[in-house]
Amino acid sequence: MDLIFYCRSGYEADLLGEVEHACAKQGLYGYAKLTKNSAELTFTMPQLSAANTPNAYTELNKKLPALEQLVFARQKLIGISELRFETNDRVSEILTLLENHKNEYANLPAFTDVFTEYADTENGKQMAKFCKKFAVPLRNQLRKAGLLSKQAHKKGAYLHLIFSDSTKCTLAISLPHDRSEHHLGIQRLKMPNEAPSRSTLKLEEAIKLFCSPQQEAELFSAGMRAVDLGACPGGWSYQLVQRKVTVEAVDHGEIQAELMATGLVEYYSEDGFLYQPQQGNVDWLVCDMIEQPTRVSELMLHWLVSGLANAAIFNLKLPMNKRFKVVQPILDNLNSALSDKFGHVVIKAKHLYHNRDEVTVFVIVNSQLLSAYNHQIK
Repeated sequence: MDLIFYCRSGYEADLLGEVEHACAKQGLYGYAKLTKNSAELTFTMPQLSAANTPNAYTELNKKLPALEQLVFARQKLIGISELRFETNDRVSEILTLLENHKNEYANLPAFTDVFTEYADTENGKQMAKFCKKFAVPLRNQLRKAGLLSKQAHKKGAYLHLIFSDSTKCTLAISLPHDRSEHHLGIQRLKMPNEAPSRSTLKLEEAIKLFCSPQQEAELFSAGMRAVDLGACPGGWSYQLVQRKVTVEAVDHGEIQAELMATGLVEYYSEDGFLYQPQQGNVDWLVCDMIEQPTRVSELMLHWLVSGLANAAIFNLKLPMNKRFKVVQPILDNLNSALSDKFGHVVIKAKHLYHNRDEVTVFVIVNSQLLSAYNHQIK
């Protein structure tokens, strides 16, 4: 069985290390043929295969690391087959392959949507126009053949066709609650005209990834207070202000005048590593300071363990190589220390599309915020 992951170009080795680590913890093993700057990873697991039963892929997936647990993966797919086209009638060849698979095995799920995809690289993007045009006739013929639901919905399996060029593709599936709903696993956001900097998209993407709309409404609302360490010029503070949260913006640099004019930003020209919140405690601590990741994580841990903050979103800046080996011990330490202190906590981390060489971490330790977060089903 093949697991297929998408990631940022250049991070394939880090993703492989993470997948191997996650599988080893579950007693699984596999191997990959690594292609640098390919923006994807195929991880072959010889000991696993889908049984010949209708729910086989769902049952198989329960044994595998979840996408949510993987920092460097944008998308997670289960490979079905590779197909090299012998004619120009590609749609018919795909239908034949799927029909044969369906007749031979009982495990092929009913598809509720289909995506034609390519690697998120400069070479891969050359396939974008082809994939977009090809998707329409493919979708129509799949529905006529009874292989695709009449209306697309998120409750079932998706069919993914990954094109390396117009002569061949890999067929794969993704399963509900363990995939990204975004094309190529990328959440693209529009830069707000009035935002102080493009860094605002990092926090917006983090909130939208880690929270459902209902969770977001519960966790970020009027009357809440936050501290933004390294705030200048205010990109992260902007996202909090948009959600009516009052912000203590901490930085020696200047904050955008329009942001200050909202009345929701209090500016403090102080060292972010020494700052203390004005009222002794805040709901949220956010931080995008350019510092060593271990030093930042220790600062975040201090705020959370000492009760200065109930929750945090922060970035860990990454080295040029061995990034997984740097990040994993930090996350393990956070999980161990916070679990020992609070019992149940939420800790999530992801290498976001709007990040570069950094990982965003999302943490909740306060019992009331945890209750609100867990009450709202994502």
